[in-house]
Formats: sequence, C-alpha cells, structure tokens
Amino acid sequence: MIYFHIPFCKQACHYCDFHFSTSLKHKEEMMQALLLEVEQRQHELPDRQIDSIYFGGGTPSILDASDIERLIDSVAHYFDVTPHAEITLEANPDDLDRAKVDALRHTPINRFSIGIQSFFDEDLRWMNRAHHAAEGEASIKRVQDAGFENITADLIYGYPLLTDVKWKANMHQLLDFGIPHISSYAMTVEQRTALAHFVQQGKTLPMDEAQSASQMAQLIETLTTQGFEHYEISNFAKSGHYAKHNTNYWRGRHYLGIGPSAHSFNGLSRSWNIANNAQYMAGIFSNSRDHETEILSFEDRVNEYVMTSLRTMWGIDLPKVIREFGSETAALLQRSAALFVAQGHVEIHEGTYIRLTQSGKLLADHIASELFLLAE
Repeated sequence: MIYFHIPFCKQACHYCDFHFSTSLKHKEEMMQALLLEVEQRQHELPDRQIDSIYFGGGTPSILDASDIERLIDSVAHYFDVTPHAEITLEANPDDLDRAKVDALRHTPINRFSIGIQSFFDEDLRWMNRAHHAAEGEASIKRVQDAGFENITADLIYGYPLLTDVKWKANMHQLLDFGIPHISSYAMTVEQRTALAHFVQQGKTLPMDEAQSASQMAQLIETLTTQGFEHYEISNFAKSGHYAKHNTNYWRGRHYLGIGPSAHSFNGLSRSWNIANNAQYMAGIFSNSRDHETEILSFEDRVNEYVMTSLRTMWGIDLPKVIREFGSETAALLQRSAALFVAQGHVEIHEGTYIRLTQSGKLLADHIASELFLLAE
C-alpha cells in the first residue's frame, strides 16, 4: 500500500502537530518531487500489487483533481494497482465545493475521509478549523449526491466546549446522513501546538480525562446500537465498510510513504522523510532522499504488533505470533495478559487470540504497554 503526505493546509488547526505549510507557492515543485519519489522508490515494496492508496496530510483536498490523478497515475505506472483498490482522499469540507466534487468523480478516488470534527461553529472556531458547520453538512450531501458511497467522517470529543448534549448531536448528525464509517478521536494536547500554548497560558481549560472516557463510552454505545462494528479503538463501520488502508496498517502490512515527513515500513525497519518541504524536495531532485531509518529489534517488532493489533476487534493473533516471533513469545504474552483477564479487561482464547473487552478498550494503551517485551 502507498501513502501520500500532501504538506499543505489553508490554516493551522490549534491542536495539529502534523507537518504542513500554509503556502502553496512551491506546489508544482512539490508535485514533481512526489512523482519523482514514487519512481525512485518503486523497488522498495517487494509486493507489486497495490490494493490501497491513501492521500493524507496536511490537507490533500487542497490539490486540484488533476494533481491527484497525476499521483495515482504514477503509482499505476510503476505498480500493479488492483481492480478494487481502495483510493482514499482526506478532505476538508470547505474544499468540497460542487466543482471540486464533480472533478473528483472523473478520477480513481473512490473513498472520502471528511474532517468534520464538529457541527458547532463555536467549537470549530476554538479548533481554528477552516470550515463552518454548514459547510460540513453541505460537503457530505454533495459527495453523496455525486454518487460516492464509501465515506468516512471524523469527529473529535473530550474538549472543554463539548457538552454531552452537543456530543450526542454531533453523533446523530452523522447517523442521519447514513455514513457507513465513522472515526472519532479524543482531543489531545501535543507539544509545540497552539493548543498546548493556550493551556499553558491558562487561555483554555486542560483536557479532562474523565470527560474523554465518558464521551468515548457514549460513542461506543451510540454507534454499536446503530449497527456499527467497533473494529478499532477509534473506528466504527457498518459491515463491509472497514477502511482497507488502516486495517492493513494495524495488521502489519508493509507500506511506502511518499512526501515530506511520510513514514514507510518493510517489516524489519521504519524510515521517515525529513519534515521540511525545501529539504525534502532538494533531496529528491538530487536523488539523495533526506530521511532517517530505524532498524527494529525483535522486541520492537513484537511490541509494535501488540500495540496495533490489540486496538482492533480481532486482537493479537496468537498463531501469527507463533509463526513470526515464536511459541515462547506467544506464551509470554498470554502470561502477561492474565492479570487483565482476571480484571475483566482482556479475554484470551488459548491458541487463537488476546482481545480487549469493552472495559479494556478504555485502557488500551496501558494494557498494551504492560504486554510489551523488554529488551534484554
């Protein structure tokens, strides 16, 4: 699978710590660099079949439809894109006007991930989002009216302005649209963001863990009652609408990340491009990609698998652990999970899986860390 990091945004959301620029001055040079990186790195994925292409960022919907199609064509030129490949575009509602949606209909894009976050204008202003609530509603209707059915939308919970009444309204607004996939995340305060500065300065209240836990519990109850499967901690889908790209991540598939700050994974190592547009382009144009690589130790590989798989409804696949890491590792994981089984947070079917219960989902990161292998 292939991920494109499109490093442009109209403005900076207060909570965001992803790499981007608000200047489009060098957009065409960046496009040339992205195209060239695909060519330069085509041999890094041993599996030539691509069943997922994902445009993230940044705000990839800021690109013209023709730019997006050029990038997809470059992948198709060097790889074998399967007939039913999932091709996802992350989009901000304000970008999805009628002309843009009509243009995207003529590209291979077949899935939209729309960053709604909230249907309340005061919340969007607090986040410094570029769109208004009415644009959020209009963008969903416009994409649906254009014939796109594979749509996911994002919501954020656990921030000071979000009362339970507003949270319920946000969830039911998406349900009313009949969207088959919903992703939802707790607001977190990342270092070196505007939100972190505001909290430090006392200009906004800190995030409340109890509020986040309560609103996550409301989310799970509301969506599962409406027929959604809670297939990953932050993701809910109607049957048959799991995100193929993200599911591949969680199951340890290899991927190639294209663009500044983009990460790649080949099973044994992880690499990431420099998070600087000018330096990234200079490295690509000189055929000396500016990046870092981390060789993963045995413990790193086990722990990464534990961390990602435990977040899913499938859990830790013990036969896979035995095949890839050995029977001793599988036995050790089962022993480490025993305490959480006794507490009702984890269930184990011997020889098959280790899986979080409903209560365990609220403690996912803690439980995963307790199962991690320690380097000798």
